[in-house]
Amino acid sequence: MPDFTLRKTAIFIEDIYHDGGPAPKQPRRRGAIAALVKNPFAGGYTGDLQSAMDDLKPLGLMMTDRLIEAMGGITGIDGYGKAAMAGERGELEHTALWHVPGGYAMRARLGEAKAIVPSSMKQGGPGTRIDVPLGHINAAYVRSHFDGMEVGLPDGPRADELLFILAMARGGRIHDRMGGLSVAEVTGEDGLR
Repeated sequence: MPDFTLRKTAIFIEDIYHDGGPAPKQPRRRGAIAALVKNPFAGGYTGDLQSAMDDLKPLGLMMTDRLIEAMGGITGIDGYGKAAMAGERGELEHTALWHVPGGYAMRARLGEAKAIVPSSMKQGGPGTRIDVPLGHINAAYVRSHFDGMEVGLPDGPRADELLFILAMARGGRIHDRMGGLSVAEVTGEDGLR
């Protein structure tokens, strides 16, 4: 069983009151939680990585629960996304370990959300930032929820670490007006519409 020792977590919350136009009735909240863990696969090639995803599921659930709490509760959270970054001794495929644990945890805790959890992955060192894509939790075609949140930590990922990130949002972009499927039109049956 690989050892993904947790070094630290950090939570980021943004309340957006306007974006150059009139203030909405309620500010939009975006939040992210980041975790730096030891990468047990750094510095070498391991053929079978898939089984290690199960070892990360508790981390995904803990991060999801902490982020929901920081967001002020589950009510109204309708956007999500995830990201991962490998340090220089890791490989990009190590970031793919986060697909199931990160996505599974948010979908389970947010009421069995239907839409795929948008994701981004990259390699980088301490201070490298990554854009975490955001989308609606039940319908991938809701344009108002196409967004991203830039996240990074000044001291990670170190060469032998992985940075795992989960992000959530309450509401679409402030002043969205690009049409497409609206939240009111979501059927939530196929994850698309």
